[in-house]
Amino acid sequence: MAARGHVRAGFSLIELALVTVIVGIVAAMAVPRYADALSRYQIDAAAQRVVADIDYARHHAKAKSTDVTIFFSTANDSLAVPALPSLTQPDAPHTTDLTEAPYRVVLTAANFSGNARLMFDGYGKPVSGGTVILRAGSRARVITIDAT
Repeated sequence: MAARGHVRAGFSLIELALVTVIVGIVAAMAVPRYADALSRYQIDAAAQRVVADIDYARHHAKAKSTDVTIFFSTANDSLAVPALPSLTQPDAPHTTDLTEAPYRVVLTAANFSGNARLMFDGYGKPVSGGTVILRAGSRARVITIDAT
């Protein structure tokens, strides 16, 4: 009879531990980058949505030759435009909840000459300028509305 060679059946405990450590190191590097990318996406998406809502209200004021007011709520992290219909529910007023997906941001401040309201006149011009500040994690975006 011929002697058979030793056949290795699996991985040793040291090899498995080494692979686990390597995967842990890669995950430790990837998780903060993922969190940073996610917060950047959320804040950018929320800022774009707020700008789109402001533009929607401005165009409506100009098209209908009427005043339109956007109410910002830092308590609810939302904005509302009662004069406009909702984009998803025609019988409801237009609102945007910034705490919902995909935004999940905080409306830190909205200040228009001491008010949390932005009003457009019948020509689509803002009655007063101001800023809206959004925050997601360590990132913030400032949206500035110029009265001129």
